[in-house]
Amino acid sequence: MGFSTVPCNEFVEVLASKAPVPGGGGASALVGAVGTALGNMVGSLTVGKKKYAEVEDEMWELKKKCDALQKDFLRLIERDAEVFEPLSKAYGMPRATEEEKAEKARVMEIVLKDACSVPMEIMEKCCEAIEVIVEFAAKGSTLAISDAGVGAAFCKAALKGASLNVYINTKSMADRAYAEELNKKADAMLEKYTKIADETFDSVLSRLK
Repeated sequence: MGFSTVPCNEFVEVLASKAPVPGGGGASALVGAVGTALGNMVGSLTVGKKKYAEVEDEMWELKKKCDALQKDFLRLIERDAEVFEPLSKAYGMPRATEEEKAEKARVMEIVLKDACSVPMEIMEKCCEAIEVIVEFAAKGSTLAISDAGVGAAFCKAALKGASLNVYINTKSMADRAYAEELNKKADAMLEKYTKIADETFDSVLSRLK
């Protein structure tokens, strides 16, 4: 099943079920796609307007970035489901004998790294999206400024959601040096970009009230 192409009601129903996928990672990617699209909409409502002629070229460039990011997020919904299946199977591997324990440990290290790679990429894409939305909020049509604020809030939520899917996997890794390296990268993205998203949201809010 392509989770990025099913109707919204079907995605939500499967998400609510006990099915192993989609989960928090795929949901975070979807929220990131929606947040990015909201920023992109601000650009769409800005281009072609005489009032914003000076930023026309920049708006088109930002919209191109959003188009690419939206595709990335939708791809990552599918990819998150793909990498979780081997992980769920690995958790169920037998460990009655020393040989089985060793084999399970070997497989777990491989699938945990794969499972971490997707939410890490979702986080990276959220950071890129937040940077773009900052520009839309600052220079885009004031008629759509609320959408830029919502986009910033959504991308922040997606960033934080994806981070939890990183941390739950790094916690189980035997290779602690690699795990801590990923944790530091995730920590740094959270530290920097949640603040930027909050500043953008607060700026929008102050202009609306």
